[in-house]
Amino acid sequence: MSEERKTIYLCLAHMSEDGMEQKYVKEAFDTNWVVPIGPNVNAFEQDLSNFANSKTDNTEPLDRKVVCLSAGTAAVHLALIACGVQVGDEVCVQSFTFCASSHPITYLGAKPVFIGSEKDTWNMDPELLEKAILDRKEKTGKYPKAIVPVALYGMPYRIDRIMEIADKYGITVIEDAAEGMGSRFNGQVLGTFGKFGVLSFNGNKMITTSGGGALICRNAEDVNQIMWYATQARDAYPYYQHTAIGFNYRMSNVCAGIGCGQMTVLDQHIAHHKHVQALYEDLMKDIPGVKINKQPNDPRYDSNYWLCTMTLEPSVKVKGQENAYKEVIKTAVGGAAGVVHQVDSPTTDCQPNDNVEAMRVFMLSKKVECRPVWKPMHKQPVYADAVVYTNGIEEDLFKIGMCLPAGPYVTDDDVRYIVDCIKEAIEL
Repeated sequence: MSEERKTIYLCLAHMSEDGMEQKYVKEAFDTNWVVPIGPNVNAFEQDLSNFANSKTDNTEPLDRKVVCLSAGTAAVHLALIACGVQVGDEVCVQSFTFCASSHPITYLGAKPVFIGSEKDTWNMDPELLEKAILDRKEKTGKYPKAIVPVALYGMPYRIDRIMEIADKYGITVIEDAAEGMGSRFNGQVLGTFGKFGVLSFNGNKMITTSGGGALICRNAEDVNQIMWYATQARDAYPYYQHTAIGFNYRMSNVCAGIGCGQMTVLDQHIAHHKHVQALYEDLMKDIPGVKINKQPNDPRYDSNYWLCTMTLEPSVKVKGQENAYKEVIKTAVGGAAGVVHQVDSPTTDCQPNDNVEAMRVFMLSKKVECRPVWKPMHKQPVYADAVVYTNGIEEDLFKIGMCLPAGPYVTDDDVRYIVDCIKEAIEL
């Protein structure tokens, strides 16, 4: 009797083979360092700083510092605060992304100005960005307070052009590299170009601390400010006094212990994701109407390929396509049971094409987790009134795009099986 096939997930957390994570966590328990300070936090921050400062060329070395926090979302939030974003301010943010890039803007009573994508990288279009900046200045009398580009699925954004525009108009850049840990542009780690860089250690990221995130800072002054806000903004008195609203955003020493162990396999994880991408590119090159997304043919781009993505042309017919969106599902894609808001209708006014949904369902029947790409934020009901500057590229990509498994547990045989399933799903 053949062994039942296990589900192939997009990107599962993967611990080091020698159990380094357990070693650091055990030390935390043995020494009773289980609070949001301790030697593991210090060591993880130093390891992250060393990685952020590494370069693949011989140019002048960097000297960035890193603060570990409870989540990547917390990192975005504190970076915005440190950049002076307040009620009524506007922040230019990529529309094609997860909500954690834009929600913290609204936490502060500020307003997101959504920027559309360019075709090659799927990331923030620099030309649309400059158009938005000039238009907002004309309409509101002031420039946006910050710019938040996002490394979508690990793909580097045009940070050279974005920084050029930001410097031209005196606007601060906060890089959301939550999906792009280890991705580089021109040899330099993403998250080290702007004033701040956001990292995420959620369970499905390049490395994990079970949850958590970090903020890459340019200097010790910024580090101190971020740490102050992250520990409830307490002033230096022998009692609790607060002159600002702070937050409980520091990472625990236990979680940081997992991070210390994960740093020993980070390079291995990055190499694996790139290998899986290359295999997809080879195996999918001759499937009509199906295209694996890849980085631009430019040596400056070095994506970690956190998730591999593909597009399905509308003309591709997929088995079960006639049944797409016929029934209301009980759980959200990627959502944990019990924490999603139930809906009455199986459709919305902006959704993937029927063949994409049919492919998702077919692959699930084959025990392969595939997901639609991010729904653009400016098409989300919660941002219905937000300002957007778009050429429609991200909306088009949302209708035809899918994410494919790429994590450390995805083997070469898994990739071959996934591609065979994609071929099987297509009706010729």
